[in-house]
Amino acid sequence: MIKSAYIHIPFCEHICHYCDFNKVFLQGQPVDEYIQMLKEEMRLQLAVYPTDELKTIFVGGGTPTSLNEKQLAILCETIDEMLPLNKPFGEYTFEANPGDLSREKLEILYNAGVNRLSFGVQSFNDQLLQKIGRTHRAADVYETIELAQKVGFSNISIDLIYGLPGQTMEDFQDTLNRALALDLPHYSSYSLIVEPKTVFYNLMQKGRLNLPPQELEASMYEQVMEVMERHGLHQYEISNFAKTGFESQHNLTYWNNAEYYGIGAGAHGYTQGKRIANYGPLKKYITPLQAGKLPVLEEHLVSLGEKMEEEMFLGLRKTEGVALELFKEKYFVEMEEVFSQPLKQQVEKGLLTIEDGFVRLTKQGRLLGNEVFQAFLGIVENS
Repeated sequence: MIKSAYIHIPFCEHICHYCDFNKVFLQGQPVDEYIQMLKEEMRLQLAVYPTDELKTIFVGGGTPTSLNEKQLAILCETIDEMLPLNKPFGEYTFEANPGDLSREKLEILYNAGVNRLSFGVQSFNDQLLQKIGRTHRAADVYETIELAQKVGFSNISIDLIYGLPGQTMEDFQDTLNRALALDLPHYSSYSLIVEPKTVFYNLMQKGRLNLPPQELEASMYEQVMEVMERHGLHQYEISNFAKTGFESQHNLTYWNNAEYYGIGAGAHGYTQGKRIANYGPLKKYITPLQAGKLPVLEEHLVSLGEKMEEEMFLGLRKTEGVALELFKEKYFVEMEEVFSQPLKQQVEKGLLTIEDGFVRLTKQGRLLGNEVFQAFLGIVENS
C-alpha cells in the first residue's frame, strides 16, 4: 500500500545557476489551471492506485511558496481534499526559499496542517549566494526562520551546499557554524553537482567555473560529519543529519525503496512495481489531464533483479544500511547469495562492513559512496 506522495510545483521567481529540476519562470504561467490539473491527477492516480492512508506528503519544486496567498490556499485545500494524510501524525513538508514567505503564507501552511518546512539556504555568505544565482541573503534566513517559529513551526530543515565555485574551507566552516547556531532539528548538506542544461554547466564547458579541488570537497564533507555529530545531530543518511525523531520520513520512503505517488509536471513516482515519469513541459502535462488521462511520459515495470539492485544502492545511503533479514523477507533470497562478489570486494576495500545483521558503508565508504553503489549495478540477471 502506497504511504507517500510527492507533489511538484514547477514555478520559480528566479532560476538558480546549479538547478536542473523541472522548473519555469512564474510570470505569465497558467498557475491556477495547473493547480486544477494537480487535483485531476490526484483523482486519477487514486482511482488507479488506491490507498487508505498516507504517512508523508512532500511539496517540492521549483518553489512551492512562489505561489501567491490565494493560490497557496487553494493548493493546500486541494491536497487536503484529495489526499488521505494521517493527521496529525503524518509528516507534511513544504519546500521554501528564505525571503519568499510572508506571515500570511506561513499561516496558510500552518493552518492547513503543514508540519515541516525545508528551506534552501545553501550558504550564509552573501557574495557566494549572489554568485550561485540565489536571490535571498543571510539576513533573510534569520528573518524567515524566526517568523516561521513565531507562527508555530518547530520541525524546520535547511539545505546547505559545499564545493561551490570559489568556496574556501574557512567560508564553509562559517556557514556550518551559523547554520548550527540556529539549533534546528534537521540539516541536509550536499556537494555541488554540475548538471547539464544549467548556467554552471555552460560556464564549466567554457572553462570559466572555478570549482574547489576534489580533496577540498572531501575535507568539507568530513567537516560536515564531524561538526554535526559534535552538535548532537546524527547522520542517518549520506547527506542528512537530524536530532533523534526528526529524520525526514518522506525521504526515508525513497531510501527504503518503498512506493510513492509522483504528482505534477515532471514528477516521478513508484507505484505497483512501476517507475513512472510525468511529462515535464506544462502544456504536455495539462493536455492529457484535460482529456481525463494520466500525463505519463514513460513507465517502466521494475524487474526483480532491478528491485534488488535498487534496494542496495538506495538503502546503503542510510547510515544504518540494509538489513539482511529484511532483504530476505522482501526478495526470498539471501543478500550474500545475490551480491556475494560486490559485498566481498567492497568489504575488502574497507568501504563496507557487515555487522549486527546490517550491511553498511564505513566512514571511508561514505566518502566514496557512488563507487560503492556502482558495484551493485548490473549484477543480477534481470528477469
